[in-house]
Amino acid sequence: MNPLKKLFKQTAIYGLATVLPRMLSFLLLPLYTGVLATAGYGEISIIFAWFAIFNVLLAYGMETAFFRFYNGNFDKENVVSTSLMSLLFTTILFFIVALAAKNSISEFSDIPMRYIRYAIYILALDALVIVPFAWLRANERPLRYAVIKILNMVVNLGLNVFFLLYFPNVMTDQTDSFFGWMYKPNYEISYIFISNLIASGFTLVLMLPLYLKNKYAFDLDLWKRMMRYAWPVLVAGIAFTINEVFDRILLENLLPEAVAKSEVGKYSACYKLALFMTLFATAFRMGIEPFFFSHAGSENPQKAYAQITNYFVVLGSVIMLAVVVFADFLKILFIKNPDYWEAMSVVPLIILASFFLGIYHKLSVWYKVTDKTRYGAFISMIGAIITIGINYTF
Repeated sequence: MNPLKKLFKQTAIYGLATVLPRMLSFLLLPLYTGVLATAGYGEISIIFAWFAIFNVLLAYGMETAFFRFYNGNFDKENVVSTSLMSLLFTTILFFIVALAAKNSISEFSDIPMRYIRYAIYILALDALVIVPFAWLRANERPLRYAVIKILNMVVNLGLNVFFLLYFPNVMTDQTDSFFGWMYKPNYEISYIFISNLIASGFTLVLMLPLYLKNKYAFDLDLWKRMMRYAWPVLVAGIAFTINEVFDRILLENLLPEAVAKSEVGKYSACYKLALFMTLFATAFRMGIEPFFFSHAGSENPQKAYAQITNYFVVLGSVIMLAVVVFADFLKILFIKNPDYWEAMSVVPLIILASFFLGIYHKLSVWYKVTDKTRYGAFISMIGAIITIGINYTF
């Protein structure tokens, strides 16, 4: 099959695996904005911003390193086993330390204790499926990848609807029913985390076969080489995540306490409307990363890379224009509560930023396939410094 045709076929499936779950999660936006006040949604958004940062820390670049070494001149079973054992050890260590320090974390972050516990459980479960998902992509099994991703979101969405709509409407008058003991008034944010926790646990169960058939041999020399490759990816990932989500955390700390969470809630809800560009860019990235690594040694790969970037720019421009033109319609469709609409002015800026980020991901292939990931770290750090500096200045 022609390499580009194969790429677009995989991108279509990965796109389905990425777009459909996130579109399902997008359906949670009208649910959350309808059930939660702006301050409640702001609190959720701040916690999920910390989620994003810790997801990067717990992965520490191992996913990208896995692709690089799995497609290199190394024993594939050794790469899988070493990667799994590395993440298994660090995740267990994080779990133990975080639970022991949960009181201090709660005081420092001003986040209620029960949310901290849920966050620790979810982060640990999500970290344990990083290598299994990477293995599916590296072995070009996009269909199985897509099915598991979609099932995760279906479970999450179903539980959110169950907890946030069914419970308040039915359980108040039926406290003696089977589910009556579970219902607690004003417990919506906890129910959101419980839904995420169950969905993450379900996903790990589906991924257990890779753990069960793993030979559990740890190659220290290989691990050191992988970590030398991975640490700049980690730095770049942290810097990139700061660019993506740290604005919510900064807003909470820079705005007056009385309105901070409410303003973060409005901003975060309108920010979600840029999801269409994010979905497109993510689906493209999921398809091209394995393609880039597997074709790095082919004749004149730069030509294929340039073609891919051209396609992205054309299609991305169309999506960006469509979202900006129909923004007023989209806010009515997805953000039911008019209290959130004050922040609609950020939508064009956010979607343009997502478009540029997608282009950056296509151009960043050079330092990944040439093992010069430190340049990615430098670039991302500069971007993070600019982001934080401008936020504090203005």
